[in-house]
Amino acid sequence: MAVCVPACSPVVRFCQKLNRLKTLEDDVMATSLKRCLSTLDLALLGVGGMVGSGLYVLTGTVAKDTAGPAVVLSFLIAGVASLMAALCYAEFGARVPKTGSAYMFTYVSVGEIWAFLIGWNVILEYMIGGAAVARAWSGYLDSIFNHRIQNFTESHVMRWDVPFLAHYPDLLAAGILLVASVFISFGVRVSSWLNHIFSAVSMVVITFILVFGFMLADPGNWSAREGGFAPYGVSGVMAGTATCFYAFVGFDVIAASSEEARDPQKAIPIATAISLALAATAYILVSTVLTLMVPWHTLDPNSALSDAFFRRGYSWAGFIVAVGSICAMNTVLLSNLFSLPRIVYAMSEDGLFFSIFSRVNPVTKVPVIAIIVFGSLMALLALIFDLEALVQFLSIGTLLAYTFVAASIIVLRFQPEKTSSASGGGGTKTDASSAASPSQPGTQGDPCMTRSETQTLAQDAGELKEYESFSDKLQLVEKQKAVRERRAPGTLKARWEPYLGRLLGDCEPGDVVAFSVLALMVSSVSLCAVLVFGNSYLHLPTWSFILLVVVFSLAFLVSLVLIWVHEQQTKTKTFQVPLVPFVPGASILLNVFLMLKLSALTWLRFTIWLAAGLLVYFGYGIWHSKEGLREQQGNDVAARYVVLPSGSLVETVQNVQPEGHAHTHAAHTPATNDDQPASR
Repeated sequence: MAVCVPACSPVVRFCQKLNRLKTLEDDVMATSLKRCLSTLDLALLGVGGMVGSGLYVLTGTVAKDTAGPAVVLSFLIAGVASLMAALCYAEFGARVPKTGSAYMFTYVSVGEIWAFLIGWNVILEYMIGGAAVARAWSGYLDSIFNHRIQNFTESHVMRWDVPFLAHYPDLLAAGILLVASVFISFGVRVSSWLNHIFSAVSMVVITFILVFGFMLADPGNWSAREGGFAPYGVSGVMAGTATCFYAFVGFDVIAASSEEARDPQKAIPIATAISLALAATAYILVSTVLTLMVPWHTLDPNSALSDAFFRRGYSWAGFIVAVGSICAMNTVLLSNLFSLPRIVYAMSEDGLFFSIFSRVNPVTKVPVIAIIVFGSLMALLALIFDLEALVQFLSIGTLLAYTFVAASIIVLRFQPEKTSSASGGGGTKTDASSAASPSQPGTQGDPCMTRSETQTLAQDAGELKEYESFSDKLQLVEKQKAVRERRAPGTLKARWEPYLGRLLGDCEPGDVVAFSVLALMVSSVSLCAVLVFGNSYLHLPTWSFILLVVVFSLAFLVSLVLIWVHEQQTKTKTFQVPLVPFVPGASILLNVFLMLKLSALTWLRFTIWLAAGLLVYFGYGIWHSKEGLREQQGNDVAARYVVLPSGSLVETVQNVQPEGHAHTHAAHTPATNDDQPASR
């Protein structure tokens, strides 16, 4: 964001304060958490977050009520759509290996208040998601014992009839959450091994279902006499896709764990790809087996797989399916309890949330207070709220996070490179692909550089060079600087200058891209609003409906093209999303469409939660933000450049003290000529 100058009005300064970016330290791999997760650990966390109760319930529900056997295509399309969002998470997780997931990604590229709101909504999503899974886990186990647990609770504990609340307190659901929170607080290795155990059992059960199910498959169940492969047509397939998309929610646990990964630059993209591929394969194959075993229109939506084996004469297989279902729900439960405290920890570490939640246990290396407090809140939700009331609120925060992460990818990719800041913060807006080495500009100065004028180092194509004189170094730096200015990220590509140079050539680097991203978001919301509400609520005439669709579609495409004709950041050794900005743009459009399909009551609850978040931010976060404190420190620092008798160019940084103070503090750091004083 633009740097605030003294002449700015108070309103402009306030807006820039809200949109300030997070400053990452030079060593982005430094952390108070424990880096111990391998690629396999991360992949299993992702699989555990995605393959849960949906595999045993969602497949039957969508097949019977929405898509028929074409649920296979619904899962395939939903997997491809989820891949677009997953790629954006993978690039950010590799470039910015810090915990916080969507919150952190938005903070380093879009702005502070947007990051807080994303984090605030993701917190609610994880809490409700964990509580809903615990209620489903309890209900599934209760059904195995013929609802004896529910009957005992209602007759011997209590029962109430209150709207939006459960008919009885679900002590089993609350208890499993509290027990899981205790295990999570023992450390990341304990959490990982628990997830390994449940994931292994779940995958064994899925393998059993596939092998035994294909042995019982009857291709006639897809024939015309049973309604055919796609009885609900293309509209049914697409409606099923919208439902199946939520089955893949959960891969973001991988990016949320990047600060605890051993090698996040490689592990995050690989684990994301593996987990999404395994989850999509499991959903597609299980839905294929299910609709081939029995006719799709006879499925039991509540327990489709168990009922299918029972009807084929293998009732004992239902017990195996029940074990797999409970283990799968346990992995989702662990995924929510694992990710939630880390989002809270990241926000508290940045000063936007209460600082007590940023305390890390010196033994287990996890934020124990955040785990216990939010695990208890999750247990309270599971105790008193009904499963249906919880599920209704799900997804809107996740879809909003997906949207902002996709937009952040575009902003970050076309963002002009940031230089080191000498003002108080000591950090740079950087990423893991450009983590500074001891002799790289922007890090702490090497004392040897001030001892010999022949030891001036420069980094050219990743190699260290030595020059005979300081003037040679200056000449080379000027040449490199000229090349960088011609090809700087966010500037118009050379081949488009003859056509668009007169219109866009005078804009500052990144300004056109930022405006285009805003136009992209507005056109996406407008287009989806017309598609969703045009015929139902707005009752638009056909000609106006078509006209608005064409206008907003053109605006969406023009925004993408305007972004594409600008230079991207290419000097990165980490994973990059292909076909930027088109892949993130398609992800934004899909996420906005799915958000607008949610109920009005969901949006009302979302608005109330958002208002509560704004109260927390303006009451606490904006005053305790570490970025705000860093800016205040920067206002009290002055920098000047001098040439020592030895010929070395150094930067003198002095604290500006009020009149009457007896001394000032000065620090000398080597400076390079491509760091201009005006940018300090």
